[in-house]
Amino acid sequence: MNTTTRLPGRIGPRALLITTAALPLTGWALHAAALHRQLAASRRDPLTGLLRRDAYTARARRLLTRHGDDATLVMVDADHFKAINDTLGHAAGDAVLAAFGARLTAWAGPRAATGRLGGDEFAIVAEVPAALLERRLAQLVRMLHTPVVLEDGRTVDVAASVGAATPAAVGTRDLSALQRAADAALYEGKHTGRAVFATAQHTTVASINGRRVGRPGTSTWGRAA
Repeated sequence: MNTTTRLPGRIGPRALLITTAALPLTGWALHAAALHRQLAASRRDPLTGLLRRDAYTARARRLLTRHGDDATLVMVDADHFKAINDTLGHAAGDAVLAAFGARLTAWAGPRAATGRLGGDEFAIVAEVPAALLERRLAQLVRMLHTPVVLEDGRTVDVAASVGAATPAAVGTRDLSALQRAADAALYEGKHTGRAVFATAQHTTVASINGRRVGRPGTSTWGRAA
């Protein structure tokens, strides 16, 4: 009678075939995972961790469609940011932007669209019930006025201007119109230390890609939104 002896650790032909076939699949899985990480990284600003403009825009539009009148668009602009860079250096300015990114994320929560639109300009689309909106925005202003402590122990006094627009108040769920209204409201209350709520009249302010005309950098943005 013939007997077959299996050596310890030896892989049979079928197991070898399965293992060999799995290697390319494993390689592709690792490659796909790496591509996914790269794609996720490309969607986020490396300094603040917030969504870049394109990723923010796509997510913001989905949220506006999903939540309707319970959605709120908030524009945030750091006050006196150039002075921080000029007096304390760009490393301090980066630390302030990173702190703002963390605070905006904490305030808005993981389901919101929170983006850095450029420089010291940020935007959020989040679901906030109308009854809580004034209180929540006052909380945000307080958070953005809390001093930032640098790695070397220095403390930087910071502030930000905030404008908010809701579809119910403005009369539209269009993202560009809401951003235009919120941005106009923000500049109406610049340096006042309070959030300003947009009305339908704020949508009539001329804009370029949802940014108020006259805002720094708008001359290079292309066609009007």
